[in-house]
Amino acid sequence: MATQRDYYEVLSIERTADGDSIKRAYRKLAMKYHPDRNPDDAEAEKLFKEAAEAYEVLSDGDKRQRYDQYGHAGLRGSTGHDFSQMNTGDIFSMFEDVFGNIFGQRTRSDGARRGATLETEIEITLEDVAKGVEREIQFSRMDHCSTCNGSGAKPGSEPATCITCAGQGKVQQAGLGGMFRMVTTCPACRGAGTIVKDKCTDCKGSGRQPKKRVVHVKIPKGIHDGQAVRVGNEGEPGERGGPRGDLHVYVRVAEHKLFQRQDEHLVMHMPVSFTQAALGAKVGVATLDGEEEIKIKPGTQHGEIFRLRGKGLPELRSGRRGDQLVVMHVEIPHKLTKKQEELLREYAATENNDVLPRSTSFWKRVKDYLTACWLW
Repeated sequence: MATQRDYYEVLSIERTADGDSIKRAYRKLAMKYHPDRNPDDAEAEKLFKEAAEAYEVLSDGDKRQRYDQYGHAGLRGSTGHDFSQMNTGDIFSMFEDVFGNIFGQRTRSDGARRGATLETEIEITLEDVAKGVEREIQFSRMDHCSTCNGSGAKPGSEPATCITCAGQGKVQQAGLGGMFRMVTTCPACRGAGTIVKDKCTDCKGSGRQPKKRVVHVKIPKGIHDGQAVRVGNEGEPGERGGPRGDLHVYVRVAEHKLFQRQDEHLVMHMPVSFTQAALGAKVGVATLDGEEEIKIKPGTQHGEIFRLRGKGLPELRSGRRGDQLVVMHVEIPHKLTKKQEELLREYAATENNDVLPRSTSFWKRVKDYLTACWLW
């Protein structure tokens, strides 16, 4: 299995590089390994895709943070593109808006472009993480106008052929001092090849209208806060017959009343009395699967950890469950009954420990302390 190169190494930038530096570095590599400048060069195409993959991660704040903290493993299960399986046209389309279409190429040779990818967010519980859940997602997206069927033209009329590009949707111009020609999107029709003169009154000639959409999304068990589920072809429609974009559903895991998550493990802080800790006891412990009984051994210390194996959360890929860690918090009572105090004083006497006498006032204790200090 080939080892993935570090994304900062791919773009030849420092780990502290800002967004503009990342964009410049990628632009330089994209131009260098552009297929038009390296025809039939498989190695150049590989490096072109590698640079695109690095740029997609490092230009995204959330993905970059996960990558900086966990490396390539931190991106597993998150939404992204498999650049090894994408053609160069797909990559051109993804970054055309960023670089002003310097590549002069779109998703397909007929000028079709993939639609915009949309994002939304849902909140789930730790119980949902443990078992997986299906949720109904409601969102709005720009969709084809139902009046003009997306043409932008008033019903009964047709868009006119663009005279600037002769209906091609792109024009040629010299680039980099005339070293080679660049094909860019036609500025008049913006790549459509046609211009709408008699506009649809419902969509004002855009060919699109906002519409509500409802989808059901399966959230896999073991998912982490901040990760996303990709729902294919639920984004906005593409241009000139291009495919729809996707819907990215980002997951937020709500804070739990009892448990804190540590990767696939759950941590629970459990209060026990000092007599239970000293003498031992059997107590019931809440888990995501119900109550479990644990045996507290005599002499248990404050902060000691008991492990319930297999009672944590499932790992996203393997499904193997982590453990639940129960941290003992030994509680000291704020008030004692007369009987409890007598018994504790008897116990203290067996340890030869000095304890405050029952009748000693605060000011007498201050006086005794100061007297002891003077004797020093």
